Amino acid sequence: MFGARSRIELKSRDEVLVMRRAGIVVADALAAVRAAARPGTTTAELDAVAAGVISAAGATPSFLGYQGFPATICASVNDEVVHGIPGDRALGEGDVVSVDCGAVVDGWHGDSAITFLLGPDGAVDPASAAVDGVDPLDQALALVTRTALWAGVAALASARRVGEVGEAVEAAVELAGDLQGVELGIVEEYTGHGIGTAMHQPPDVLNYRTSDRGPRLRPGMCLAVEPMLTRGTADTRVLADDWTVVTVDGSRAAHWEHTVAVLEDGIAVLTAHDLGAEGLEPFGVVPVPID
Repeated sequence: MFGARSRIELKSRDEVLVMRRAGIVVADALAAVRAAARPGTTTAELDAVAAGVISAAGATPSFLGYQGFPATICASVNDEVVHGIPGDRALGEGDVVSVDCGAVVDGWHGDSAITFLLGPDGAVDPASAAVDGVDPLDQALALVTRTALWAGVAALASARRVGEVGEAVEAAVELAGDLQGVELGIVEEYTGHGIGTAMHQPPDVLNYRTSDRGPRLRPGMCLAVEPMLTRGTADTRVLADDWTVVTVDGSRAAHWEHTVAVLEDGIAVLTAHDLGAEGLEPFGVVPVPID
């Protein structure tokens, strides 16, 4: 998303384990942000929560200062797709909130994003029962995006080339959209990416089908898979702050992301506490135990 180096970096098992430590810090920070979100909470307050978790773990934020970005997290609300800058905006009941977070441990990065709906008592899981004040179509948006994320991650367990991730994501969006009765747009300008000693590295990890199959997958590759979907068209624009990406038609958006290691014996989701076991189970994939 922000930029990339020119070579695909392959990691040793020991280096993946350090990335796992960074991934756990990110997972803890996102869990704390989600728990802190209430109507009236500002996005700056959520940023402070994530900063506190990362600092307490002895890690450093990936985002703060990156190409001038001024915060620890990206907090994107409603029609904001990605790269929202935390500030004095107070969250309201019914908001769709996407939070992207990265952390560095001993020079290695972890990167993950979640989307939640804001109910009267706090964050609402997209798969939960209907909640007063929360639009069911917003829940469908967030749920389909999360399903598409896991479809893309699961594809890495058997794929031969990186492009198969995008095929899996788009197929999941089509299927889940049909089942949920919604038609969603896949944002194409912003993609997943390689990750390791830099937050954004080659290869690009697309969220849609393309004739370019991408590079061959090899053990030691670590990839961030991150679909972004909208309730309307997929067209976006960047606000005057030069960071915040919003939908052109004002439709709401959702964003989910995980950092995944491709290993000799399978895959492991480095930014999931359970290495991805729950999310991968519907796809018949079992993550490799590395902890």
